Amino acid sequence: MTVHQLNELLLVCALVLLVAVAAVRISSRSGLPSLLLYLGIGVAMGQDGLLDVKWDNAGLTQVIGYAALVVILAEGGLSTKWKEVKPALPAAAALATVGVAVSVGVTAAAAHYLVGLEWQPALIVGAVVSSTDAAAVFSVLRKVPLPSRVTGALEAESGFNDAPVVILVVAFSSTGPMDSWYVLVGDIALELAIGAAVGLATGWLGAFGLRRVALPASGLYPIAVMAIAVVAYAAGAMAHGSGFLAVYLASMVLGNSKLPHAPANRGFAEGLGWLAQIGMFVLLGLLVSPHELLRDFWAAVVVGLMLTVVARPVGVFISLLPFRIPWQEQVLMSWAGLRGAVPIIFATIPMVSGIEGNDRIFNIVFVLVVVYTLVQGPTLPWLAKRLRLGGPTEAADLGIESAPLERLRGHLLSVAIPEGSRMHGVEVAELRLPPGSAVTLVVRDGKSFVPLPATALRHGDELLVVATDPVRDAAEQRLRAVAQGGKLAGWLGTGGTTRRRSL
Repeated sequence: MTVHQLNELLLVCALVLLVAVAAVRISSRSGLPSLLLYLGIGVAMGQDGLLDVKWDNAGLTQVIGYAALVVILAEGGLSTKWKEVKPALPAAAALATVGVAVSVGVTAAAAHYLVGLEWQPALIVGAVVSSTDAAAVFSVLRKVPLPSRVTGALEAESGFNDAPVVILVVAFSSTGPMDSWYVLVGDIALELAIGAAVGLATGWLGAFGLRRVALPASGLYPIAVMAIAVVAYAAGAMAHGSGFLAVYLASMVLGNSKLPHAPANRGFAEGLGWLAQIGMFVLLGLLVSPHELLRDFWAAVVVGLMLTVVARPVGVFISLLPFRIPWQEQVLMSWAGLRGAVPIIFATIPMVSGIEGNDRIFNIVFVLVVVYTLVQGPTLPWLAKRLRLGGPTEAADLGIESAPLERLRGHLLSVAIPEGSRMHGVEVAELRLPPGSAVTLVVRDGKSFVPLPATALRHGDELLVVATDPVRDAAEQRLRAVAQGGKLAGWLGTGGTTRRRSL
C-alpha cells in the first residue's frame, strides 16, 4: 500500500466515523437503535451501493466482530451497577440458559416446518437469534424509568446469554457428527463455570492491583482497565471456558470496585464501545448482498414472528416461573428481547465452517434483525407506559472521580453535582463528612473558591474533597448518601455517617 492509498483510506474511515457519529443524534431523536443506521451505512457502501465495495471475507469479519464484541461486553460490564443487578441475577441466569434453550427449540421448529430449512440450518438459525443485545434494548429505554428488577434482569441477561449461544452455534455448525444433547449441556455448563471463575478472579486481581498502584498518569487507568478486561477474555478462552462471560464478569467487578478515575474509565470504555459498534455494523453491512435479501425476506419475517410472539414469551414464562414476577414485567421482558450485532456476528460462524446453505442463514438473520428492531425498538417505551412499569424517579447520582496520592496516603475526590441531585442547597457543614476528609475547593460558574462551613452547594458545582486513606470510602459513601437523601440522609435510611464535625 502506497502513502497515497493510505491517505485515501484514512480519509474514507474518518468520513464514515463522522457520518456514524451524526447518526447517533438521529437515532436518539427517532428512538431507533443506532445499529440500523450503521448497518445502512455499510450496505450503502457495499455491493449494489454507492461505492460498490466488494467485501466477502467472512472469516476476517468474524474475527473483527469477536474483538468488537469483547469491547462492547467490557463497556457493558463497567457500566453495570451491582446493586441493581444483584437481586435480578437468578432470573437473568434462568433467562440466559433455560430461556435460550426454549427459544432455540421453538424457533428451530418454526424454521424447519414453516420455512422448510433442514434441521441443521434450522437449529443454527434458532441458536443465532436467541441472543439479545443490551445496547439495542437500552438505547430506546434510556429515557424510560423502569423498576430496577426489570432493568437488572435485562442487562444481566444480555451479558450472560452470548456465552451459551456461541457454544450452541459452534456445535450446530460442526461438519462432523453432532454430540448428544446431554454431552452438549455438560460442555456448556463446564465452559460457563470456567469462564465465570476466570472472569471473577481476573476482575478481583485487577481491581486489587489498580487500587494499590499509583500509575504515573491518569490516562493510563482507562487503558489498564480495558487491558484487564481483554486479559479476562483471552484467559477464559485459553482455559477452554467462555471468554465472553469472563470479560463481562471481570468488567462488572472492575466497574463496581471504586477504582481511581472511575468516570474516566467508563468514559473511555464507552468511546471504545461506540467505535467498536460503528466498525462492526459497517463491516457487517458490507458483507451482505442486498439483491439476495429479497429471496429470503418472507422466510425471515415468518421466523422472526415466531421468535417474537411465541419463542421469546414462552422462554421468559418458563424461565421466570420460580420467581413470581408480575405478568406485566414478563410481557415487557418478552418484547424487550431485541436482537442486535451479536446474531449477525454469530451468523458468520456457519459461513466460515462451510455449512450448506450458510448464505441463506446469514440473509435470514440479517433481515430478521433489521425488521424486528424496526418493529420492537420504537414501541418499547409505549409498551412500558401501557403496562404502567415506570419506576420511581431517583435523584441523579454524583459523578465522583478519585485520584490516589500514594506518597501522601490520601485521595483527591472530584465531585460533580448534577441536575436533580438533592445535594443542591446543602451547606458544606451539613455534609458531615467523616474526620480526615474535607471540602477544600468549589468551582462554580467557571470560578473557584475555598468554601466556608455555611457555603450552600448548587447544581453544577464541582467540589474537590481531600480524604485520607482510612476514610476515603466512608467519605464517598456519605457524599452519595447526601446526593440521594439530602441533608437528612443519615436519618432517612439512605446511608452514610451522621456524625457532625466542623469544617
